[in-house]
Amino acid sequence: MRCAILFVLASIFLLACKAEQKEQNEEKIQQQQPNILFIAVDDLRPELNFYGATHIHSPNLDKLASQSLVFDRAYCSVPTCGASRASILTGVRPTRNRFLTFDTRIDEQVPEAITLPKLFKTHGYTTISNGKVLHVPDDSKSDWDEVWRPSKETLNYFNPDNKELISRKQRGNPFEAARIEDSEYMDGKIAAKGIADLKKLKEAGKPFFMAVGFMKPHLPFNAPQKYWDMYPIETVSLPESYQQPKTTPSKAFHNFGELRTYSNIPEKGALPIEMAKELIQGYYACVSFVDAQIGKLLDELEKEGLAENTIVVLWGDHGWNLGEHKLWCKHCTFETSLHSPLLVKVPGKTNGRHVPNITEFVDIYPSLVELAGLKMPENQLEGESFVPLINGKKRTKNYAVSKFKDAVTLIKGDYFYTEWTNDKGIAYERMLFDHKTDPLELINLAEKEEYKALVSQLAIELREKWGKDFLNK
Repeated sequence: MRCAILFVLASIFLLACKAEQKEQNEEKIQQQQPNILFIAVDDLRPELNFYGATHIHSPNLDKLASQSLVFDRAYCSVPTCGASRASILTGVRPTRNRFLTFDTRIDEQVPEAITLPKLFKTHGYTTISNGKVLHVPDDSKSDWDEVWRPSKETLNYFNPDNKELISRKQRGNPFEAARIEDSEYMDGKIAAKGIADLKKLKEAGKPFFMAVGFMKPHLPFNAPQKYWDMYPIETVSLPESYQQPKTTPSKAFHNFGELRTYSNIPEKGALPIEMAKELIQGYYACVSFVDAQIGKLLDELEKEGLAENTIVVLWGDHGWNLGEHKLWCKHCTFETSLHSPLLVKVPGKTNGRHVPNITEFVDIYPSLVELAGLKMPENQLEGESFVPLINGKKRTKNYAVSKFKDAVTLIKGDYFYTEWTNDKGIAYERMLFDHKTDPLELINLAEKEEYKALVSQLAIELREKWGKDFLNK
């Protein structure tokens, strides 16, 4: 009897040891899995110091760039926020009827898709969405362990003239310089939430996928006065391409309706020169403001000892026009609307190297999955991993396709080729720029006889690369 009891106790002890060992092994595996800090910045142009814009004050982004692989030619799939973000988080391209508008929802348009957070969540990651990650806060909400966004009240203006407009049920001015602390605006609150979460995630000890979506430099260009002071108005000038050439199809231009919803903006026509300069000044101020908030978040990552096992990805959801072609906002297929910043920091592998390869935002999803050692979703992803570039190797893919409404653009080499197509994929307008000779996109070559063969070739390639479901979904 005594032997039997001893045998049972020994068995229980052995099982307990095995369970403890299994738990330790699982914890060790979790510790080895890289964390992901996924930073989105709304309407951020690649007009940044590390891209050569010496007039921009962005020390924190510059520091991150020095530790990252810097993509010099990264392009969004759709130049409007909700659609662009849906494409990034699913790795799925836009089509004629999918991912069209700012309020695009993944759970309605591609409900079968496995989003990035869902994939990481199923592999034991804690997934958190802070700030503006997807445009609609409750889109695919179950894919996250937590979704948080500042209440709309924190979008309030602080200056008396704007408060007066709001009290009369009008929209405020498109910019504001307020003598307040960073923490009073939305992005200050988003940074604070991200910092608090990093502390909690460190204590929990599980791998995490935390997305932090900053609002600026999206309209309105509201930032504390100290950031406006970095850019005296007398140093601000309009872009060299402040013109709309007659050879460019009129469909390429728009009325920047997003900006015109704000108070004191003319209903139509070009903006007064001084107002245009103030908008540029305000945009720059917001870039420096959001740079400071990102710096606080990255400092906390270091402070908590998480930086060495955390992949940091920073991206702008699309470009933004600051008067180029007399346009404002995005919503077009010029370089300024499609070209976006992309930084990927992989500890121990990246060190500030720049790559000239053309990269699409649909490439981000498969790259993160590969870096984390996870299994790719089947029959979903339309991009291609850029991990070979991180490892210092070559990648054969070197093009991008972007779309807005009927306009579809192929970016290949120095060429920007756009077609406006109907439901059958037949082109009814064309636009071609050679960035080698015309980086400002002022000379449309599409209708010139000497470019006829090139246009035909690019038209074929566009259809080969715009996605298998482009006309059917």
